[in-house]
Amino acid sequence: MSDFRIGLVLPDVMGTYGDSGNALVLRQRMLMRGLDAEIVSITLADPVPESLDVYVLGGAEDSAQRLATKHLARYPGLQRAAERGAPVLAICAAIQVLGEWYETSSGERVDGVSMLNVTTAPQATRSIGEVITRPVSDRLTQTLTGFENHRGGTTLGPDAAPFARVEHGIGNGVGDGNEGVVQGSVIGTYMHGPALARNPELADHLLETALGHPLEPLHLADVEQLRTERLRR
Repeated sequence: MSDFRIGLVLPDVMGTYGDSGNALVLRQRMLMRGLDAEIVSITLADPVPESLDVYVLGGAEDSAQRLATKHLARYPGLQRAAERGAPVLAICAAIQVLGEWYETSSGERVDGVSMLNVTTAPQATRSIGEVITRPVSDRLTQTLTGFENHRGGTTLGPDAAPFARVEHGIGNGVGDGNEGVVQGSVIGTYMHGPALARNPELADHLLETALGHPLEPLHLADVEQLRTERLRR
């Protein structure tokens, strides 16, 4: 068993858009530096361990969101891990699950697990397409790129901060120019792609937060070419 463990949370219900690839990116960037790492897949059949180093969650539809919300409320290992400072990356619907509440497409309000001080309600128009944002944190310097596909309009409460500002696309969907959310060690974003394949600086930020020290940079021509192509589009 590796000393560094990446929690892939509920890929059986929160993996609609290939976001499980974020865990693969984290592991690969560790391995390319000669550092051992393993992915721990946590399904609906498993309690959520609080002892892992970093956690990733992906997107889902309404029915899958309900299952994920119930499971995380029953097994609060993710909440406890975030309380001790373990980094968590929540993609798209995972923002809503980790929030205070969200409304389904039928208008029913569902309580989230309250890791994020956000609320989400369906919007009249679906947000779909390429999105480019500028991170708010000074620990991230590169433009962020991804693919958004959601109807949620996410409003940030006073304890939450925006992850980035939209330069192209929609973002959180409530017209304030924000994309995603940051609260404590939790980062939420609507960017698919997978997000960490498109944004290696963000991937390394999560790893460095988990490790508690900086990593040697990786210079990967293919990754830079991907970023250039996406930003050009």
